[in-house]
Amino acid sequence: MLPTGLKDNQLHESNSQKVHPQPMEESMNQNPEALEALISKIFTNISSLKSSYIQLQSAHTPYDPEKIEDADKLVISELKNLSELKHFYRENYPKPVCVSPQDSRLAAEIQEQQSLLKTYEVMVKKFQSEIQNKDTEILQMQQQIEEATQKRAKLEKNLKLRGLSTKESEGSGDENGFCPVDLTPELFTSAVEAAFKAIHDFSKPLINMMKAAGWDLDAAANSIEPDVVYAKRAHKKYAFESHICQRMFSGFQQESYSIKSENVTFTKESFFHEFLALREMDPLDVLGQNPDSIFGQFCRSKYLVVVHPKMEASFFGNLDQRNYVMGGGHPRTPFYQAFLKLAKSIWLLHRLAYSFDPDVKVFQVKRGSEFSEIYMESVVKNLILDENQRPTVGLMVMPGFGIRGSVIQSRVYLAGVKVAE
Repeated sequence: MLPTGLKDNQLHESNSQKVHPQPMEESMNQNPEALEALISKIFTNISSLKSSYIQLQSAHTPYDPEKIEDADKLVISELKNLSELKHFYRENYPKPVCVSPQDSRLAAEIQEQQSLLKTYEVMVKKFQSEIQNKDTEILQMQQQIEEATQKRAKLEKNLKLRGLSTKESEGSGDENGFCPVDLTPELFTSAVEAAFKAIHDFSKPLINMMKAAGWDLDAAANSIEPDVVYAKRAHKKYAFESHICQRMFSGFQQESYSIKSENVTFTKESFFHEFLALREMDPLDVLGQNPDSIFGQFCRSKYLVVVHPKMEASFFGNLDQRNYVMGGGHPRTPFYQAFLKLAKSIWLLHRLAYSFDPDVKVFQVKRGSEFSEIYMESVVKNLILDENQRPTVGLMVMPGFGIRGSVIQSRVYLAGVKVAE
């Protein structure tokens, strides 16, 4: 122990030194190794806490509930260890009257680590709150999935009872879950665009297979619609699109689509229910459930008129696929599946057209008709027209529609006009 006078001088000379109860200095001097071991444990524990905290942060990106829970347990464990060290320190090392500059720095660093510890405790509570919020969101999403699954089951049930079965059930409609979309002209317009795109998409593999089979595409285009004057040779693709369109839309103006089916009653509700049920389904899956449904009959009949026997024989070297379709089957070949996408889009458009009251009216444009900007739209945009020239229709690529007083223009190819390069 230092003399009292000397100790007073030291306290007077250094304002930065802290005043503590006397027993601490004696305890430090008596067992410095134990104090060093305690401090070492504190720093080791702080390092472990930092590591656990980093793991907790990493578990949030991407969000992993299991990793977050594990990291959270590690952080809590390290916090408990620090708390135990803190209590041990207070019980065994009471505050001294005076400490050396070295001990003062040590105490300051301990205080800094304690402040850091409080920060970690705040962050841990924050993360625990976020975990609880995420758990709540997960429960809500699980409920939404369960509700969606129930709605899907209702749609599939109605699919069998309503539009895609050979028998129509008058009283089987379920009003809950059958109108996720509104029956609006905008919905019909989007269906028209989808049908037009489907015609274009199916014409591509058809033309490519004709090329591969050695067909004279110029002659084939001329046989579809003779003596059409095309602005570019590449525009002859519209002849094939016109061929597909004419065959697919034949019978569209009839509710039955010219398909004979016994004991089928058509209603506005049944048409719309079938549209909703079928639009999200794979057509091949639908036909697998009921190959002889009215949709199955439609696909079968349209395939046989769109794809000519000579064309099919040149593609595949035989008529096996055609014979399979004629026998009531629906082959799982890539070509037939491509056709089913087209058939589905046209069928959906028909179902939707007869869902409206009054019905949507379809109109076609004949070759040679004078072009009308009200009722027609040119599939070629960069046209060059001479002064006073009145272009005429060479091909109809997509029919037009009248819905609730509005007109959806027919898509046409204009003959004898020039296009900008």
